[in-house]
Amino acid sequence: MLSKISAFFERHLQPAGGVSAPLSHSQKQLAVAALLIEVAMADHVFDAREMVSLQQHLKQKFDITDMQISELIELAKDETAEATSLHQFTTLVHQHCTPQEKFELLVSMWELAFADSELNKYEEYVIRKVADLIYVSHTEFVRAKSVAKAKAL
Repeated sequence: MLSKISAFFERHLQPAGGVSAPLSHSQKQLAVAALLIEVAMADHVFDAREMVSLQQHLKQKFDITDMQISELIELAKDETAEATSLHQFTTLVHQHCTPQEKFELLVSMWELAFADSELNKYEEYVIRKVADLIYVSHTEFVRAKSVAKAKAL
């Protein structure tokens, strides 16, 4: 049985006509948005600072509507009790994003993790796992953390 969030992404990430075509820019952005939401939900504490940071990241960095932002956040909240796999999203990012886009994703994930002024071990775990799954080197992982930390100060 598909979860609500999986169904949402299948609806929005499915290439037109079911053919294996390159992802559109907005489809790629939705996959990245899902990974940002995973970081926000990692510690099971989704406070106002994280919510504002998440909304700002989704609005500024991605071309998705306010309605899609709201729907994504609500679906992610509903899904926290269920075990979900990052694989469907990280596969899309790995296959369709440039090394620079992957690095920028990690910076955004770190910025979101630092939004509440407290880096939780579960947030760091999700970011580390995503970095491994999208084949970003440890050096770039650490550099992304450093860039985000400098912005947070």
